[in-house]
Amino acid sequence: MDVQTVNTRRKILSHVVCSILVESGFDACEKDVVETFTEMLQSFLVEVGASARNYCELAGRTEPLIADVILALINMGLKLDNLETYAKRQNRTVLPALQQQTQSKQLNILQAGIKQSHPSHIPNHLPTFPDPHAYIRTPTHKQPVTEYEAIREKAATQKRDIERALTRFIAKTGETHSLFLTEDNSMFPLISCKSQSPNYISALLPQDQIFEPDTDFHFEPSPVKKKKEQQSEETKEGNQAQNENEQNGETTTQQDIIDNPYLRPGKIPKNKIPGTTIPGQNSIKREPFDS
Repeated sequence: MDVQTVNTRRKILSHVVCSILVESGFDACEKDVVETFTEMLQSFLVEVGASARNYCELAGRTEPLIADVILALINMGLKLDNLETYAKRQNRTVLPALQQQTQSKQLNILQAGIKQSHPSHIPNHLPTFPDPHAYIRTPTHKQPVTEYEAIREKAATQKRDIERALTRFIAKTGETHSLFLTEDNSMFPLISCKSQSPNYISALLPQDQIFEPDTDFHFEPSPVKKKKEQQSEETKEGNQAQNENEQNGETTTQQDIIDNPYLRPGKIPKNKIPGTTIPGQNSIKREPFDS
C-alpha cells in the first residue's frame, strides 16, 4: 500500500478520535494518548473487516453484506442494541467530505551540459538554445569488444550453450536413461547409446554426403546385373512351363509364355535328310577342288 495513502487514512482516524473525545467532554489530550486511541480504532476496524470477509467467503459471495458485518460484531462480543441510537445522536460531529488531492507536477530539472549563449549575429530577443543533448551527436551504441580474452570467453560460452541445447533436444526427442528409479525420467536424463554393427565402419566410410546412414550394410547389385538376373529367372520359368506343357500334352507354344523375343531360348533346327532341298531354294552342288 502506498505510504501517502496510509498516512491519509491514519490522519482521518486521528480526526475521528479527536471528535469523539470532544463529544465526550474533553478539552485537551496528549499526542501519545491520541495515537494510542487511533491504533486501537484501526485494529478494531481491521478485525471487523477481516471477520466480515471471512463470513462473506464462507457463504460463497465476493462482496460482504450488512449481515456479515453484524455477525462479525457479534462474534467479537459487542452488543448491537444501542448501535442505531448512537448513530442517530444529536451532537454528533460530521467530518467534511474528502477531496481528491491534485498531484503537483514535477518540474523538468534534467539538464545535460551547459546552455550556450547567442552568437553575435543572433539578436538577444530570440529564444535561447535548448540543451546541448538536443543537437549534439552522442553515440548510443556500444563499441565492439576487440579483446582476445573476452572474445575467447564469449566463443566458449556460445559453444557450451549450443552443446547443452543440442543435448536437451536429443534427450527430449530420443530414448533416454534415468539415474533414478522413478516414473519421471525428465530429471537428469542420459542419452542412450546405440551400437553400430560393425563399429569400425563409420570411420572407413565418408560422411560428407550421407544424410541418413543405415546400420545394416547390404551391397545391392548394379541395375544391369539385376536385370540379367531377372531375365534369367524369367527364362528358367519359361523353360519349366514349356516342359510341363510338353509333358502334359498341351499345345501352348513358347511364344505365348514369353512375349519378349530377346528372352526366348534359341531354337535348334531339326535333323535334315541328306539329298533333299528346301522348297523355294536352289540346290548348289559343289565340285571337288582340283589341286
